[in-house]
Amino acid sequence: MLPLVTIYNAVSLDGRITGFNADVELYYELASKWNVDAVLMGSNTVLTGFGVKPGETLPESEDAFQPRVRDPEDDMPLLVVPDSRGQIRVWNEILKMPYIKDVLVLCSRSTPQEYLDFLDERYIHYLVVGYQHVDLENALEELNTKFGVKKVRVDSGGVLNGILLRKGLVDELHLLIHPELVGGTAINSIFQESKLEGGETLTREETPIKLSLEGVEKIKDDIIYLRYRIFNGMFK
Repeated sequence: MLPLVTIYNAVSLDGRITGFNADVELYYELASKWNVDAVLMGSNTVLTGFGVKPGETLPESEDAFQPRVRDPEDDMPLLVVPDSRGQIRVWNEILKMPYIKDVLVLCSRSTPQEYLDFLDERYIHYLVVGYQHVDLENALEELNTKFGVKKVRVDSGGVLNGILLRKGLVDELHLLIHPELVGGTAINSIFQESKLEGGETLTREETPIKLSLEGVEKIKDDIIYLRYRIFNGMFK
């Protein structure tokens, strides 16, 4: 059984996810009302957010190598990050984020043993799903059955969004449309054309993903909140 998956992004009027003045406070204010069990975030998004390069480490205290005690009544979401290549090495800093209760790293059988040891030494939980790459469908099923995750919010960039959408794993798409135009020719949208886990790439001739508008609301400062259902991800 797959959980309900919702992609959530702040975008400019021309669909870009960077290069404009996003209202971050509003973004997280709305997100905090969703009552989700997990937040799925791409490894590139995490690296960018913490301003570190792949594989970069930061100074760690002794506490980073000690088991963490979690409040069983904590209803904050679990942060889930696919990182089969072992790029993220700043989990101690990530755990300080105020709106998560813990982290779970999604790995594959191709993940270097050295990285799994790195996670074990820091008591970072991980799940091995997939061979050469993380099997996101299997991972979502495991999140449901093993961790009781029924609702997932995807806070990520176009690459992870694109894979989830192409795999038919998304139920809803929520967008905060900001009244700004970025322009330019760089590809930086919520749905990027990139390779799937197996290496195949969708072409421009592929059938577009159909959506159904479920709600539209003017929030503040001319920001529009759009909510869509996605046909290929409905009724799991």
